[in-house]
Amino acid sequence: MQLDDLYRRVIMDHYKNPRNRGTFEGQSVTIDLNNPSCGDKISLQMQVEDGVVKAAKFVGEGCSISMSSASMMTDAVKGKTLAEALQMAEDFSAMMKGGSPEFEYEDIEALSGVGKFPARIKCATLAWNALRKGVEQAEQAGKQ
Repeated sequence: MQLDDLYRRVIMDHYKNPRNRGTFEGQSVTIDLNNPSCGDKISLQMQVEDGVVKAAKFVGEGCSISMSSASMMTDAVKGKTLAEALQMAEDFSAMMKGGSPEFEYEDIEALSGVGKFPARIKCATLAWNALRKGVEQAEQAGKQ
């Protein structure tokens, strides 16, 4: 099996069986974003305590790339400090620009090929942009 085929399977697995899909009862950091160029939408919720992302969930609609990216991001960010979460978002942006950062949660690397398709980069980064805004919101709310 070629690497591209493996990556495609990982992306489709996250799309068909999204991790952390849903919403939280009670208080959480909530960010709603959309990509008007293609119609992708996401609502990201994070539970942050003492500067650590205890849990993250999302609901949304969109293409396989945007939804699988959200699934991967919500899995990867759990247990990370706000600073670590923000660094992950920066590393993801670098990967979309052709960089090759390493991720602890290896499924994320399946999205590395998206960078070859500039029109799809916004799809892949939507959830990560929501994460950035969520970190900012948590820091402003004093959950650091």
